[in-house]
Amino acid sequence: MESTTQIQLQKLEGVVEHVIYENAESGYAVFEVNASDQDIVVAGNVGGIDNGMHVTVYGHMVNHPSYGEQFRAESCEASLPQDTAGLLSYLSSGVLPYIGPSTAKKIVKAFGEETLNIISETPQKLCEIKGITPEKAGIISNEFRRMYGVREVIAWFARYGLSAQSAVTAYRAYGPHTVEALTQNPYLLCGEPLQLKFAQVDGIAAALQFESGSRLRVAAGLLYALRHNAGNGHTCLPRAKLLESTAKFLRVEPQDIEAGLEELLQAGELRTRSFEETEYIYLPDLLSAEEDIAARLGELATFPTEPPKTLESDIRALEIAQGFAYAPLQKEAIRTALSSRVMVLTGGPGTGKTTTVNAILSLYEALYDRVALCAPTGRAAKRLSELTNHTASTIHRLLEVDYTTGMVRFIHNEKNLLKYDVIILDEMSMVDVKLFQALLAAARYHCRIIMVGDADQLPSVGPGNILGEILRVQAIPTVRLTDIFRQAQKSLIVQNAHRIVQGQMPQKGAAADDFFMIESAGLACQRLVCDLVSTRLPKAYGFDPIRDIQVLCPTKVGPTGSVELNARLQEVLNPPAPGKPQIGGEKGSKILRLGDKVMQIKNDYDITFERAGAEAGVGAYNGDLGIITAIDRESRSVTVMMDDRKYVYSADQLNELEPAYAVTVHKSQGSEFPAVIVPVADVPARLCYRNLLYTGVTRARKLCVLTGSSRTIQTMVRNVRQNMRYSGLRYLLEDAVTPAAQAK
Repeated sequence: MESTTQIQLQKLEGVVEHVIYENAESGYAVFEVNASDQDIVVAGNVGGIDNGMHVTVYGHMVNHPSYGEQFRAESCEASLPQDTAGLLSYLSSGVLPYIGPSTAKKIVKAFGEETLNIISETPQKLCEIKGITPEKAGIISNEFRRMYGVREVIAWFARYGLSAQSAVTAYRAYGPHTVEALTQNPYLLCGEPLQLKFAQVDGIAAALQFESGSRLRVAAGLLYALRHNAGNGHTCLPRAKLLESTAKFLRVEPQDIEAGLEELLQAGELRTRSFEETEYIYLPDLLSAEEDIAARLGELATFPTEPPKTLESDIRALEIAQGFAYAPLQKEAIRTALSSRVMVLTGGPGTGKTTTVNAILSLYEALYDRVALCAPTGRAAKRLSELTNHTASTIHRLLEVDYTTGMVRFIHNEKNLLKYDVIILDEMSMVDVKLFQALLAAARYHCRIIMVGDADQLPSVGPGNILGEILRVQAIPTVRLTDIFRQAQKSLIVQNAHRIVQGQMPQKGAAADDFFMIESAGLACQRLVCDLVSTRLPKAYGFDPIRDIQVLCPTKVGPTGSVELNARLQEVLNPPAPGKPQIGGEKGSKILRLGDKVMQIKNDYDITFERAGAEAGVGAYNGDLGIITAIDRESRSVTVMMDDRKYVYSADQLNELEPAYAVTVHKSQGSEFPAVIVPVADVPARLCYRNLLYTGVTRARKLCVLTGSSRTIQTMVRNVRQNMRYSGLRYLLEDAVTPAAQAK
């Protein structure tokens, strides 16, 4: 039966004549269909397609700028060929191993219209064909059954308006019994690897006659609530809050939710811990992450460690070599680092964190051969390299992603440890619990861990608030740098950053300062931002509008949100022109144009890159920025330079890129830009909080401009409540450290 979506679309029926392009991983394909003696090019995420197959495609005709008219497929139902001509075309295409055109003729001649049944059910009969051994026959049959299973899943997904790409992903997770598993429990779609929205899956479940109070629905609702909140940064939820919120969005009686929670706890699908007489519910992996982090940091914090006997003379030697004396707190930090197995160094801008890190690094390098510098993002790692004149990498590259498993796993783990004696980890506020768990698991037992970060910045995008939780307890040796150095005192960016942290309004500044505010609102503020980026700041300061100036938005929505500002800035800074290729723009979709500034918006552990004079590498990470340097409209591929790395994005990877003339403050973490503009004209109340404003301001290296409303700025400065995240790490840390300290 045709779905509602399909009825509204055009329908195309015919036989696949030629597959032009196919990506088996994503299900994206371009192919020619013979429909009523007319060849029509079809493109879309339709799953596995082969020559000779009969297809019914739903979609619409589009006029592609390079290829002309083609049928853009929204969904596709494919059936295997039934007549001998179709079977011959299908098998001759090389779709199955060991069968080429010559062997295909022999098989079809021998078995006729029963060919596919023979291959599927009685493959041993294929041995009647010269050259096909029993082993080859088994391989042919297994591959055919696998492909048929994938198509069955694609057809099931299409019935509910889900893409072929999602079907391929599900098949890789659940195998030949995917349809059976999902029919029995469609709520599996809410979990890994698809993580579909609950409302969408709920609709499928309703079509399959699942009742609103079913045990599977209640269990899925509880799991979904915890996963959704993990996406908002919480590693756990109070039991009462979880029950209340789940009952509300499921519209089910609280006692049914309570019973469902007990079942999940007994089955081990959820776990519970109590802190300060409040019970918290965890997803098992997030509780394990916090427990592992607390246990390891507790071991390091209580590990007996003697400082080098020459430490004081070494510090004096560094001071003489550099021509200045370290401040008292900087010396305390250096001594703490050299006399501890683990340490936190924190402080705001201008307080000398970089100078202190360089001193610690110099002393460690004199003691150890293997010292690693790392940060959560590529831009943060690059900045760390520039500040220290030492090679730094992302945590992912340090751990090395294993690309062979289909999941995010690291080559370096508890069974294959990193070889470093010291790991210095910068931008600690950005590190989530799962990534930090992986890093600590891969560190050698005696390895020293130095965590550096600014606790007043936004916490990690992923679950947890590690730096904030550590600083809330006195479990880990910590030094907080508070004195602003004389040179930094001249900067209004630095002064205002500290004023914001202290709950004071920033000074307005003027054109002669490195920070100033301009009152504006709505569309006028949007026009002001575009004018500042394109004309006023480049003219006054010599900034390159694309490479030097970054607009950082508190929100995505509204006239001064990142979506609208990106569209307007793209028009102003990189307008369309004859001979300038671009991709997209159909039905209001994003446009990617030659010369655009773009951002990687999700981790891609598979994409390869080239680097001049170096070996090819793998991986692009959420928040990486680059410039589009080439577009191939024929293959719909885009070449992007990210610093010295060249990536080529195929058609099915373009959803990983977005224009980045304006990005959210959250996406800017770990980065610095010569000039930053933060529009604070129309900020939703839920985003009006202090450390979001502080993070935006501290991304600016030479100039920061706030455009918008003083009233909004004042609201953000005063509001510290929005930063709260549910986490048990501080309690687990206290438990891990106290017994060990008492034993000593």
